[in-house]
Amino acid sequence: MAQPTYQWQPPERGWREQDLSDLPEDGNRYEIIDGSLHVTPPAGPEHHELADEIRMAIRQAAPAGWRVIREIGVQVPGGNLIPDLTVLRPSAARGRMWAEPSNIELVLEVESTGSRRHDRFTKPALYAEAGISHYWRVERGDFGPVIYRYRLGKGDHYELLGTVGPDDAVTVDEPWTMRLEPSVWPR
Repeated sequence: MAQPTYQWQPPERGWREQDLSDLPEDGNRYEIIDGSLHVTPPAGPEHHELADEIRMAIRQAAPAGWRVIREIGVQVPGGNLIPDLTVLRPSAARGRMWAEPSNIELVLEVESTGSRRHDRFTKPALYAEAGISHYWRVERGDFGPVIYRYRLGKGDHYELLGTVGPDDAVTVDEPWTMRLEPSVWPR
C-alpha cells in the first residue's frame, strides 16, 4: 500500500513569506534568508526546556504590556527568521505570526547543533540590519548555559555587552532591569 506524500513545488522565484504557509506543519523550522529556504530540524527537549526557563525569567521581570513570545516569526531584510524568544514592545499588534522589527526589543537564540552557524553569524547580522536593539545568544555547555548579550551599535552590527556564565547571578539592564541566574536553569 502506498503511503500518502506531501506534494509541493518550490516557487519559480525566490522564496517569500507567503510561501511558508504552503509548507507542512511537521515541527521543522522554516526560515527564509535572501530568498533561500532554510530548514532546521526540531530542537530537542533540553533546548525547549532551557528556552522556557529563560522566557519565564524575562517575563517575570517584564514591565506591564511587554510580551515574551517563543518562536514567533520576525521580518528581516530579505527574509523571515524564527528566533527562540522574541520580546515585543507593548505597541506590537497581537495575533500576527510575523513581527515587524520596529516592535521588537530583544531576540534570543539558544544554540543547537543544527543551528550553531546561523545563530552565531547569519541571524545576528540580519537582526542588526533590521534594527533590533538587543540580541542574546545562549550556548549550552557541560557546566550550564552561557548567555552572550549584545546591543546594536553603530554601523548596523552588535557589540558584546557581556556574558552571563553558569555560575553567575547578575543583574542586567536590557531590555529592562532583571536578575539572571543560569545556575537554576537546566544544563
